[in-house]
Amino acid sequence: MFPFEDMLHNPFTELPFQVMVLTIVFLFGICIGSFLNVVILRIPKGESVVGIGRSKEEKEKASHCMSCGAKIRWIDLIPVFSWLALRGKCHSCGAKISPRYPIVEALNGLMYVLTFWVLDINAEAIITCVLMSLLIIVAFMDWDTREIDMIIVGLIFLLAIPAAIFTESVELKHRIIGALVISVPFFLIGEISRPFIRKKYGEDFRGIEQGDTILMLAAGALLGTHAIIVSTLIGIVICAIVGVVFLLMKKDVTIPFGPFLSIGIAIGALWGNDIAQWYLNMLQSASQV
Repeated sequence: MFPFEDMLHNPFTELPFQVMVLTIVFLFGICIGSFLNVVILRIPKGESVVGIGRSKEEKEKASHCMSCGAKIRWIDLIPVFSWLALRGKCHSCGAKISPRYPIVEALNGLMYVLTFWVLDINAEAIITCVLMSLLIIVAFMDWDTREIDMIIVGLIFLLAIPAAIFTESVELKHRIIGALVISVPFFLIGEISRPFIRKKYGEDFRGIEQGDTILMLAAGALLGTHAIIVSTLIGIVICAIVGVVFLLMKKDVTIPFGPFLSIGIAIGALWGNDIAQWYLNMLQSASQV
């Protein structure tokens, strides 16, 4: 039990307390977001995310501006706020600093706030915040490299263990079904499409890659049957819309599926069961007319 469990939406909870809690959650979230930037950049390069195994020269280089070599001050390392204060430029030479760093940090902070606001203060909210951070890693890394790291997906799968122990939102049978209901069709689509793609384009890849399949297996075990189905449908719709936009812009770009599945999973984690229940109620009402 948490000392303030389910306090955010308690009718006796005052606004200052809500603002205080959500502010702390946001600040903690952007600090974790700063670490996510490190993970997103270093894992594809095979580098350590905690500095273990890195040479002294590599550590010193990472603490300097890549353009002028100026040492990065501690005040320049405050998530989001330092980038805004510096206006996205190096304090020494004025070289541009990618806006993606504060975007990842702020996104993680905002997702933490949204999670606590929707789920309140409880074990499910904490587990879901961890999920949000892992999904951000999956989304950005897949967009950059067209690869989904299996260690990160494995961590998502392992979240199903504390979720099953400390929450009662999803029954065990729905975790098992949820792990299979999307991943199995994805696997079959990938296997069936593979020879056709190889024959037509001469390249050995699948209509749905294995990384996407395993991601849905892990997320399904965590979210359960209804939420993972909703997540998948949302991810497919968003991916289709983005694909049409790119097509209209005449951009010949291969769009990875992982980022959009991650968006769908994030939405499904917060509202998936509610959306599914609303849809089922609507069908039931329609059948009674």
